[in-house]
Amino acid sequence: MDTNALTDQFKLFIDVIDTGSFSAAGRLRALAPSSVARRIDALERSLGCQLVSRSSHAVKPTAAGQAFAERARRIVQELQLARAEMTSLQSAPEGRIRIDAPAPFGRRHLAPALAEFLLAYPGVDIQLRLIDSFIDMQGEHLGDVDLVLRIGPLADTRLVATPLAPMMRIACASPAYLKRRGVPQTVAELPEHDGVDWDALAPPHAWRFEHEGKRKLLKPKRLRMVANNAEALLTATLAGLGVAHLPTWLISDQLLRGDLLPLFCERGLPEPEPSGIYALRLTREADSRSRLLLEFLKSRFGPIPPWDQALQSGLVFA
Repeated sequence: MDTNALTDQFKLFIDVIDTGSFSAAGRLRALAPSSVARRIDALERSLGCQLVSRSSHAVKPTAAGQAFAERARRIVQELQLARAEMTSLQSAPEGRIRIDAPAPFGRRHLAPALAEFLLAYPGVDIQLRLIDSFIDMQGEHLGDVDLVLRIGPLADTRLVATPLAPMMRIACASPAYLKRRGVPQTVAELPEHDGVDWDALAPPHAWRFEHEGKRKLLKPKRLRMVANNAEALLTATLAGLGVAHLPTWLISDQLLRGDLLPLFCERGLPEPEPSGIYALRLTREADSRSRLLLEFLKSRFGPIPPWDQALQSGLVFA
């Protein structure tokens, strides 16, 4: 087995361990659950031991599987670093990369990642423009910039999209609000609560929940505040104005500190949305420096983003 195939197999196994199911791991890599199961079976045969125990509800690592997962993570990280170093030595990219990105995500996650990238590649410069609305997120300025980061569904098929990270959304509220109004026990109780929500440009997957075997739109009837900016919604939710349905990349720190409490997560984090976080470009073939940056961001943010990894074991419940 070549190095790339081995790395992919290890990454798939790590996805299964992190997500706890073949279907969730398959969604991250566009594979059918049966295909994921066959690949894990093949890995177990090649190693001569059982790595996971299977049930109708979840896939859990055996003791051997847990030990192997830890070693596999280190191997994958070392291979990624080795490839990045070889690419840097061979190509030594130079020039400027121009990027448009949503302001809240850019401040929290993209800017620190870009700073790390620039330290690794001293010949590259970056022009980053942070945007507070969706107006330029469709890619209208591509041609003036090299890459546009987009969060949510992709409407323009003329653009080339590179997936960077999955997107997950959690219903949440402040401890003060839940103490005052009570904790909703099911999503059917959401209309009885106050809410905080997007203005006219609401994300298409917001407030969609599985209820009575169907995917339903369930949200608070009274919206104490609506806004067109994610950080404004976060501020209103922290102030105790109501329940919000916000992305984990925005609220992970507040959830880990207990400043916000997750709702309806007793069985674990919700499934990622069908759409995610993408980098858009016009040309089919990216230039060498943009291609290097895209590979760096994919490694930094996916397949399980660091903000979701932290939440898998650190949630404080209402």
